Amino acid sequence: MDERIVNGDVGGQVRGVVVLMKKNVLGVNNVAASVVDRVDEFLGRKVALQLIGTAAHPDSAAESCRGKLGKKAYLEDWITKITPMTAAATYNVTFEWSKEMGYPGAFTITNFHHSEFYLKTLTLEDVPGHGRVHFICNSWVYHAECYKKDRIFFANQTYLPSQTPPPLRGYREEELENLRGTGTGKLEEWDRVYDYDIYNDLGDPDKGPEHERPILGGSTEYPYPRRGRTGRPLASSDPRTESRIPAYNSLSIYVPRDERFSHLKMSDFVAYALKSLFQFLVPVLKDLFDKTPDEFDSFEDVLRLYDGATEVSNVTMLEKIRQHIPLETIRELLRSDGEKTYNFPLPHVIKEDKDAWRSDEEFGREMLAGINPVIIQCLQEFPPTSKLNPELYGRQSSKISEEHIIHNLEGLTVAEAIRNNKLYILDHHDSLMPYLRRINTTAAKTYATRTILFLKEDGTLRPIAIELSLPHPEGDHYGAVSRVCTPAEDGVEGTIWLMAKAYVAVDDSGYHQLISHWLNTHASIEPFIIATNRQLSVLHPIHKLLQPHFRDTMNINALARQALICAGGFVEMTVFPGKYSLEMSSMVYKDWVFPEQALPGDLIKRGVAIKDSSCPHGVRLLIEDYPFAVDGLEIWGAIKTWVQDYCNLYYKSDEMVQEDPELQAWWTEIREKGHGDKKDEPWWPTMQSCEELIESCTTIIWVASALHAALNFGQYPYGGYLPNRPATSRRFIPDIGTPAYEEMKLNPEKAYLKTITPQMQGVLGISLVEILSRHSSDEIYLGQRDSPEWTADTEARKAFERFGDRLRETEQKFIDLNNDKRWRNRSGPVKMPYTLLYPSSEIGLTGRGIPNSISI
Repeated sequence: MDERIVNGDVGGQVRGVVVLMKKNVLGVNNVAASVVDRVDEFLGRKVALQLIGTAAHPDSAAESCRGKLGKKAYLEDWITKITPMTAAATYNVTFEWSKEMGYPGAFTITNFHHSEFYLKTLTLEDVPGHGRVHFICNSWVYHAECYKKDRIFFANQTYLPSQTPPPLRGYREEELENLRGTGTGKLEEWDRVYDYDIYNDLGDPDKGPEHERPILGGSTEYPYPRRGRTGRPLASSDPRTESRIPAYNSLSIYVPRDERFSHLKMSDFVAYALKSLFQFLVPVLKDLFDKTPDEFDSFEDVLRLYDGATEVSNVTMLEKIRQHIPLETIRELLRSDGEKTYNFPLPHVIKEDKDAWRSDEEFGREMLAGINPVIIQCLQEFPPTSKLNPELYGRQSSKISEEHIIHNLEGLTVAEAIRNNKLYILDHHDSLMPYLRRINTTAAKTYATRTILFLKEDGTLRPIAIELSLPHPEGDHYGAVSRVCTPAEDGVEGTIWLMAKAYVAVDDSGYHQLISHWLNTHASIEPFIIATNRQLSVLHPIHKLLQPHFRDTMNINALARQALICAGGFVEMTVFPGKYSLEMSSMVYKDWVFPEQALPGDLIKRGVAIKDSSCPHGVRLLIEDYPFAVDGLEIWGAIKTWVQDYCNLYYKSDEMVQEDPELQAWWTEIREKGHGDKKDEPWWPTMQSCEELIESCTTIIWVASALHAALNFGQYPYGGYLPNRPATSRRFIPDIGTPAYEEMKLNPEKAYLKTITPQMQGVLGISLVEILSRHSSDEIYLGQRDSPEWTADTEARKAFERFGDRLRETEQKFIDLNNDKRWRNRSGPVKMPYTLLYPSSEIGLTGRGIPNSISI
């Protein structure tokens, strides 16, 4: 070490260590890039770094002062360094620096090599007067010609705009301008631009009218959150619609470069997709040897997807499979996860009992602890009413009468049951009825449903009536034609009751996938990601708070637009609304309210909880044994305490919130651009107080982490078994006297399976939810960070450690609750403990774990 540094002198050298990954390490043996890099290095084209000090340049005016720039330094040993194949490599760099240049608050980096690299960190040791200084970068750096401005990175300090050292302010503002872009032109792979656009990329009108879809966002007819702009050319046949990229190039859809999946995440994603595709092909090819290739003939037939009966032993079938998938790929699919290559993993819902899913208790329990536990409401009036416009849709009030349910109320009258908060409803009527006539002209045949449930003394919910409704055959304005089904166990009435529950599951599956899951987590959170990167500097405390909860979301959303929710995509192929799927979610977005995305607000809105200041989270549940709500409130409370502790470090008063220009610009842009179709709503927080900031950030983190986890990672555990969670239905309840009715009497299982999703479509749906329910090997969970030095603020790190400790204690509390036999809804007849809100998880298909972000 230079003596001048040891003695605190003003001049000397500062040694730094850079951690990065070369493209040839991250990619598939990019030999060409590696050779070109070596040529570049010999020609003197190096990686140059330049420190920026907090001492103002003497020639700068006070209002535009810029930090002093140190001399350029270069990475050492680029050619001779032997880089590992699975990890980043470290490189030394030596800077000239002195005390008079101040604190090295930022640095620029220029890449003169042919290929890009992933820059992880820069660490300076023994900076005169400051000691160790750490920079967290986590960014791709391309050739210098790709950028109009130098790439700049800031030390892991945290500053409000007004507290930023003046010599760094200009750099801070300039970097935000770079991230906003110009709003024009096609965005390229290396770009880092965050900008907004409407959903005008779902259809493909150049392929013909059947591929056209409504444009979502930017209109009162089809309001929607905004997505990230790509700048692709418009379609030739419709100048309002963005052209699509070819399916074979789907993985290259634009998102800001640092929002793309990591190499490890992409490898896992592709491997899981190939594995599921292979599992999809096996039963499809096996159909060649089946007498009824389009149908499952019995529940036992469905079970063969999982229990080994489809293990490929037939030489002819294996040869047919190898015609579709090369042998090398088959070998690659033999992963070390312990699962058979040819079979789907056994879904949790049938692991302990193959038939318990049919019970009424399990049907009701899954509304409290299943895939979609966010819809059930307390029934406030009887019979249930509709909010649909009567001039357009006529009389839509429920036909369920007191006679239908009185004998299942444990001696109470309907009025007494309502007064005692004993009646609940799963209502899929109003959201479906406007679309039902059009949906039922396709292969799908389903009903709008209302399900009434009774809260029993043992805490379980029992379904006591299901109303199946269709549009009036003579026109919508004549109202609904409805049929009411009531519980039965035996004979044809028992089969009809099982089918009625299946129609409810179909409606709930579609609503879950399109609204609860896609709209209310994936789509609604993307504008917050864009606004955060456009308006909050990486130096801003709220950027540091929220950034981990945005990881991978723009990438998975872009892939969804390209392959899942687009015209003819996998979602349209596997859920009952088909081509009306996203249009229907737009109609529901009309009722989206940001404060109601907070868990307490959501529970109160649905009437399943009431405000009660004496309770730990300010609300009292009306269903005490409501696993999602019980566990969710614990997680919500932990998140809010962490956010409050963190925000209080930086905002000592409401005036500091009001006078923060970046924060105010961020919140204005979320309202006016990101959720622009909602900008005039009175319910938006005004962001004028610390309380509003804390509540808003808690809500964002809750939606991006715990809510998404609760809605996503149970998809395969519950929905991987098709009879329990069908996504489509294709015929109505048969009429008396028809052959289908006779079949329903003689072979109820076959009649049930001929009503719900057909075999090929069902297996495709199972393949999809298996991919979406897996944790990748690079997942980062709630209470964790990818770097222990994510901030230099000691108090912030201590608060985060307390957050992690609380989450570990909370997980143990959930385990104890699951072991307590008093709480019947936590495991139910299927003996499947509620684990979806356990904070931690292992890799793979676990049915537990809360990732920091919407990463799948």
